[in-house]
Amino acid sequence: MSRTIDGKTFRHVLDKFLISPVCQGARVQIELPNGKFLDLDSIKLLENKIIGSKESHRLVLKTKESTDNMGKIIGKL
Repeated sequence: MSRTIDGKTFRHVLDKFLISPVCQGARVQIELPNGKFLDLDSIKLLENKIIGSKESHRLVLKTKESTDNMGKIIGKL
């Protein structure tokens, strides 16, 4: 069962990553379930209009096709 990440958890994880100068200068991408990588283009805060929804707002990460090849990934840090 997969769970979603809320804004508070997202911030907590980003804060831990951004301690590292290497991470501060890293490119931000999103990996799709099919293994394709997309560049992060923008982040928006949107309000839900669905009555009875448990979340009143959502953070939306917009992507775009990568314009240059990043090369093969050699490892996870």
